[in-house]
Amino acid sequence: MNEVIRNLPALQVVAPLLGAVVVAFFRRGSTAYAFALTVTWFMPVISLALLAQVMAGETISYGLGGWAPPIGIEYRVDTLNAFILLLVSLVSAVTMPFAMRSIALEIEPERQAWYWCMYLLCLTGLLGITITGDGFNAFVFLEISSLSSYVLIALGRDRRALVAAYQYLIMGTIGATLFVIGIGFLYLLTGSLNFHDISARLADLGPEHDRTIVAALAFLTVGISLKLALFPLHVWLPNAYAYAPSFTTVFLSATATKVAIYLLIRIYFSVFGGALDFESLPITEVLVPFSIAAMFVASLIAVFENNLKRMLAYSSVAQIGYITLGIGIANEAALTGSLVHIFNHAIMKAALFMALGAVFFRIGTVRIENLAGIGRKMPLTMGCFVICGLGLIGVPGTAGFISKWYLAVGALDEGWWVLMAMIVASSMIAIVYIGRVVEMVWFREPTEAVADAKDPPLSMLAPLLLLTAATIYFGFDTSLTAGLARDAAVPLVELIQ
Repeated sequence: MNEVIRNLPALQVVAPLLGAVVVAFFRRGSTAYAFALTVTWFMPVISLALLAQVMAGETISYGLGGWAPPIGIEYRVDTLNAFILLLVSLVSAVTMPFAMRSIALEIEPERQAWYWCMYLLCLTGLLGITITGDGFNAFVFLEISSLSSYVLIALGRDRRALVAAYQYLIMGTIGATLFVIGIGFLYLLTGSLNFHDISARLADLGPEHDRTIVAALAFLTVGISLKLALFPLHVWLPNAYAYAPSFTTVFLSATATKVAIYLLIRIYFSVFGGALDFESLPITEVLVPFSIAAMFVASLIAVFENNLKRMLAYSSVAQIGYITLGIGIANEAALTGSLVHIFNHAIMKAALFMALGAVFFRIGTVRIENLAGIGRKMPLTMGCFVICGLGLIGVPGTAGFISKWYLAVGALDEGWWVLMAMIVASSMIAIVYIGRVVEMVWFREPTEAVADAKDPPLSMLAPLLLLTAATIYFGFDTSLTAGLARDAAVPLVELIQ
């Protein structure tokens, strides 16, 4: 048993990777799904065990390849990435039952086994990015998750899904190229690819290397920002979310951008912040303006979208703006708000996209003009949509309120009253686009298009109800979410002070 516990970091990545290899030999979609479901449900067990070790005061360092770190590849687990590992594995496990019926409807039977192979590869990449302490290994896992994501999007029945995947491929390739150039600069400066070791070696460099360090930071920032869809580098995201199969949208919206944000935080604070004068780096000056633009511009675009998946996609761009805003403010409260919003937005947005997936399952469209009165036909589904929509707005009693409260406190701690007002004002825009949907689905008479609609089967409804309940629960009990986020934020902020 001790041997199993010692190898948990490797199992977190190896289990879904081997699962993907096995599923590649399956031909029946139902068999492939059952195997993928089993592997996915195993992932939270590992991540919870790793989190328990970290919370006991242990930072886990796991070497691979027979070479001790920093020469060999290292998987390194602390509170920050244990938190993200738990998020990715838990959300994936909760949403998987929804996928069975949804994928059976939206993807041709002969492609379903291939879909589940790509899903497990994507999960492998996301978990690998989160757990690795090696820069080049992070690039490899970034490409694994990206390449499989392109396939997950392109497998949709809508021909526009192929175009969306191609857009994502182009932008993702540019992002990956910039990222690996940034890692290359750091390697030239330090002779190391290990994040922890790079930080220590950067601290020993003289001022003559400052321009190279800033160049590396710039390449890494832009490369990762393309992956996390920071405004205005978000152009791939709306179409990818709108035309991908419903479960693909649920999965990617809850995990992929969140892992990219984690990577940005890791590089900013653990690599650069731990070695250099953080205030001398142009991080706040870059992130805060773009975050504010995301919060307002993306929210305003969402107001005028008639395709509800595109509306929620632009909402995601805005919510990413809130997360990066806290990174830019870079104090304890703001960074706690960013980390807790990574978790809260993941559960809320997964639930919202599952609600739309259930609507699509019943009536075959998610355009707002076709949904008049559907709340009376699908009351549980649309009730969940409303509650999670209130969470996006940040209404007290929902998880979204907790995130924005910490961000507002972080802004006030810096004396930025105007920024706090912007957080509140941008949240008001969300009232408009969520309100449009509420008015249409609850206060209009049902049309013929929704006459036969009803709530989806239990396998689709149960995960939706669970995440909706979590949206309310974590609006009151914040010991797990905000507590873990603060435990992760405190050492990061101490590195830059």
